[in-house]
Amino acid sequence: MTAQKEKSLMTQKAEKLSQLKQETLAVLYGGNSAERDVSLKSGKAIAKGLEQAGFTVQLIDTKNEPLTTLVKQNIKYAFIAVHGRGGEDGCLQGALETLEINYTGSNVLGSALSMDKVRSKQMFKACDIPTAPFAVVTKADFLTLDINEQLSALGGKVMVKPAHEGSSIGMAMADSPEKLRNALVEAFFFDGDVLLEAWIDGPEYTVAILGDEALPAIHMETPHEFYDYKAKYQSTSTQYHCPCGLSEEEENEIKMLSVQAFKATGASGWGRVDLMKSNEGYWQLLEVNTVPGMTETSLVPKAAKVKGLTFSQLVERIVLLSFK
Repeated sequence: MTAQKEKSLMTQKAEKLSQLKQETLAVLYGGNSAERDVSLKSGKAIAKGLEQAGFTVQLIDTKNEPLTTLVKQNIKYAFIAVHGRGGEDGCLQGALETLEINYTGSNVLGSALSMDKVRSKQMFKACDIPTAPFAVVTKADFLTLDINEQLSALGGKVMVKPAHEGSSIGMAMADSPEKLRNALVEAFFFDGDVLLEAWIDGPEYTVAILGDEALPAIHMETPHEFYDYKAKYQSTSTQYHCPCGLSEEEENEIKMLSVQAFKATGASGWGRVDLMKSNEGYWQLLEVNTVPGMTETSLVPKAAKVKGLTFSQLVERIVLLSFK
């Protein structure tokens, strides 16, 4: 890039920022999903960061206020911080498009595909992106499911995941027919479709995405059996390593895989990709998150900090990427 072109882009960026800071930016948070508590924390943190960056912000809890509030107040831009169902699955995105309101992050299709663990796994397979063997069980299937056969087909140990939940809600390990049956019953409380994924022995990593750029990878380490809800939001024993301890070559490899997975589901703008490395040395993609947590313990801010971005610079960058 020539110096003149770079100067022109910097000028355009400054002009766009100036324009956006003259508008009221709604931070949509809360919602009705099982991730409401996390969303409330994310929304407040994002609002604070945006205000520190010079934006005029209005927090709107989508559980209590209709989106038509934005229209009545002539708000044209929204930062989506609603996690899970109704916020991360394309529903909120579609409603905002109908109201002609600009929003951060992935569009309707990218949000819907990324939120659906089954469909995203299918996309990974179709795009030759490595992911662990899996099966899908519905409530109707459960009545006639051969638990022993299904468990054996996936190696005798599985991770049970509700297909449309985040933050590890409803997830459980099963290594016996009794555990699998109980885990399915629990998962069906959250979802009608449940993903059974062959168990991966090995460390878990995550890669935050900003535009087309992958931020430094993070290695999560927990004494829990897996990186569950308590390990993410409540435990004081979870350790986050960034730099992640991989060689430069390996980190570049997972960054590349993460960007590929992000694009495979149609995600855009910003997000996070989770993956694991098996004890045999194979990378396995887990999922794409299009509205990842933005609390004080969340992973995207941790990676951004190592990259040299403060929290307010991070949310400003997300706004610029979304409202180019």
